[in-house]
Amino acid sequence: MAEDIKSPQFPESIFEGTLSTWLKKEGDTFEQDDVLAEIETDKVVIEVTAQSDGQLEKIIIPEGSVIKSQETIGNYSKKITKKDNKDKTKPKVEEVKKAQPEKKEEVMESPKVTSKQEVKGKIGPAAKKLLQEKNLTTENITPTRKKGIITKEDILKAAENNQSVEPEKATEKMEIKGDSKRVPMSRLRSVVAKRLLESQAQTASLTTFNEVDLFEIKKLREKYRESFESKYGVKLGFMGMFIKASSIALQDMPIVNASIDGEDVVYHGFQDIGVAVSSERGLVVPVIKNVQELSIAEIEKEVRDYSIKAREGKLEMDDITGGTFTISNGGVFGSLLSTPILNPPQSAILGMHKIQDRPMVIEGKVEIRPMMYLALTYDHRLLDGKDAVSFLVKIKELLESPESMILGV
Repeated sequence: MAEDIKSPQFPESIFEGTLSTWLKKEGDTFEQDDVLAEIETDKVVIEVTAQSDGQLEKIIIPEGSVIKSQETIGNYSKKITKKDNKDKTKPKVEEVKKAQPEKKEEVMESPKVTSKQEVKGKIGPAAKKLLQEKNLTTENITPTRKKGIITKEDILKAAENNQSVEPEKATEKMEIKGDSKRVPMSRLRSVVAKRLLESQAQTASLTTFNEVDLFEIKKLREKYRESFESKYGVKLGFMGMFIKASSIALQDMPIVNASIDGEDVVYHGFQDIGVAVSSERGLVVPVIKNVQELSIAEIEKEVRDYSIKAREGKLEMDDITGGTFTISNGGVFGSLLSTPILNPPQSAILGMHKIQDRPMVIEGKVEIRPMMYLALTYDHRLLDGKDAVSFLVKIKELLESPESMILGV
């Protein structure tokens, strides 16, 4: 009897995905926990794994199709094991063996193809498109994923190393296409675009600004940079300080950490802070859980680990699920000022920007100080202007007096 192969249960923040790759063909056999297919969502790539040993009978949903959570994408038949046959008598087993001696010899003469060989060089539509754009071949690309699957990251790495590059064909391709070309929008970009519009339409967004003097933070970093890295194995950056300051400010003003659910306001008793990270697939927002319980060193380790996972395309569902507040750092790209867009159902998002030396009046004297503009976009349905301004001022005070943040006073 055929069993259903279903897409995994998607978290609340993911509504649909694209079945990007089937790693098995109809008739292929597989073992329990083998990856049968990959689903590309706006945040992560989800693997569909085999629940038991079996054989793929039918592919119902083809590659490139949009699917929902828990949707049937194919059928398989379970593999009959020795345990399943224990009720069969020994004479019948012997009769089968005697009746098929020649078949056994034929199988011996034709070695089986291993699952690794079956999927060697397997590549999804998105990766295939990138392969064509980079004018590369699969021959000299070393897959990093299990089962020999070639990912977009593998192709980008090969392109950097100039592996399998054919410059003449690349020139010829550009001459054929001319100066313009049309390519389909990626799944990630398509969903992000849709949600940005929904955010603008469903929230009463407003942005307030302030600036923070990072002189004390920079001095603290310079003083303890080497000892901090030596003790904790991670660099002391600005992000750890900003996340910690945000957590303290959220505890002082729980309304900023709340969200609207229908006619109710939900106050969260924890600070799960999302940090926007740029990856090859686009912008992703991994969430650091229970920041209120973490030290600055622990926060820095979380940020580092998430950055590596995002770069390597290894973020998991739990990594990007939830979040009560978000921080976006446009300063790493040189942005001096911006108005970040809310990430519903969250009620606020903090925007960091480029640190720039500017003349400031300090106790009646003009001094050059490392200044950063801060932006807080908030949902005016829940937060009044006073709440938003007070929250931003609290973060400013904590960062300008980091000893109070560290001492908890």
